[in-house]
Amino acid sequence: MPETVLQLKDANIYQADNLVLNNVNVELQKGDFVYLIGKTGSGKSSFMKTLYGDLELTEGEGHIVDFNLRGLKEKDIPFLRRKLGIVFQDFKLLPDRTINGNLEFVLKATGWKDKAEISERIDAVLNKVGMGTKGFKFPHELSGGEQQRVAIARALLNEPELILADEPTGNLDPQTSIEVMEVLQDINKNGNTILMATHDYALLLKYPSKTFKCDENKVFEVVQRKS
Repeated sequence: MPETVLQLKDANIYQADNLVLNNVNVELQKGDFVYLIGKTGSGKSSFMKTLYGDLELTEGEGHIVDFNLRGLKEKDIPFLRRKLGIVFQDFKLLPDRTINGNLEFVLKATGWKDKAEISERIDAVLNKVGMGTKGFKFPHELSGGEQQRVAIARALLNEPELILADEPTGNLDPQTSIEVMEVLQDINKNGNTILMATHDYALLLKYPSKTFKCDENKVFEVVQRKS
């Protein structure tokens, strides 16, 4: 039986009082790699924010990694986010500490205490994204692509059940986008479930996968034509 990691049923997504997406029905199974596409302003970010508890789901049903998004309490949001890995377009690395320092900060914030275990986990995720030798550097000493690799490593720290990548290649040139995409593909092959919001259609052609599109307040599956 496939294991459902995310399910939205007849969900309406609001930004303040503004209905952004209407009657959303989406399901992701464990191990899926799914794209969410759509023009800027079509609701991709609001969709993502609803999934990690930044926007409240008030209408319809929503379940994500064993959490019910309807009536999600403020105190539950940190626990939800521990089960999710979130990768942002602008990396969101802390500029005043090294890469190792950034990752250690996240682990300590999520309850890790043992120094040896922390160090071992940081090494493991940095090696996974090909950044094993860069832990001593500060974010400003890395290229955009390297910073995004670190952001992916950070998303992997707590072995998330689902990775939400919100425009992870949005600030990168085409070659670097492909390198970051290769990292995400490898992680997916290792069993991680990934939902990636993007407007980089070149990546969809190069790495075809199940795709949902936000358009005119709706979310629907796009059937990719076989060439």
